[in-house]
Amino acid sequence: MTTLILLRHGRSTANVSGVLAGRTPGVELDEKGREQADKVVERLSDLPISEIVTSPMTRCRQTVAPLAAARGLEPVVDDDLAEVDYGTWTGQAIKDLLAEPLWKVVQGHPSAAVFPEGEGLAGMQARAVAAVRRQAKRIAAEHGENAIWVACSHGDVIKAVLADALATHLDNFQRIMVDTCSVSVVLYTELRPFVARVNEQSGDVASLIPPEPKPEDAENADGHKADGDTPAPSPSDAVIGGSTNA
Repeated sequence: MTTLILLRHGRSTANVSGVLAGRTPGVELDEKGREQADKVVERLSDLPISEIVTSPMTRCRQTVAPLAAARGLEPVVDDDLAEVDYGTWTGQAIKDLLAEPLWKVVQGHPSAAVFPEGEGLAGMQARAVAAVRRQAKRIAAEHGENAIWVACSHGDVIKAVLADALATHLDNFQRIMVDTCSVSVVLYTELRPFVARVNEQSGDVASLIPPEPKPEDAENADGHKADGDTPAPSPSDAVIGGSTNA
């Protein structure tokens, strides 16, 4: 099981100008966005982060730069975590797109939305989910099943990944809120993902650190405890009766 911290980039110049930036080159964080990126270092200070993966877009690279410097990590760029290819919508003012018939499709039936000369939201979800699962598998192999890692991406991309983790249809993903520099957390296990945080702006994340296994909890290869025949729960099992956290 690896723990994925989905980090949306900080506020960008396009966010405040009301423009659909998409994959426009050179869109950077504004002053507020840079402040948000600096605060991520403190917010995640208690977590042993194994790797940082990022979208290739400038605003995402800038967001993870302070965290990477503080941890001595070199971010891994994954093109499949890039922003949606909005095609001819790229660079247009949001207010001008509201009258487009496609706007209503994006809002009410996003799985059917395909941007002119761009990609569809369903295709975006497929490549983003494949990317995080591919990276989770690689990181588990290199750093262990309890590794914690950060992936910095974009609002719609993160919402699509969360919709998949929640086993909800893409047509529901507009119900999920992902603000700039927010943290959402997914624990990937062999059986299922567990969604631990959504759109977290602050708060204690130290509880995400997996506990050290106790000697008495050691298991044999057959899934039984070493000191008896009582089956041990799988990391993929949900807690019956609710969380054991205080």
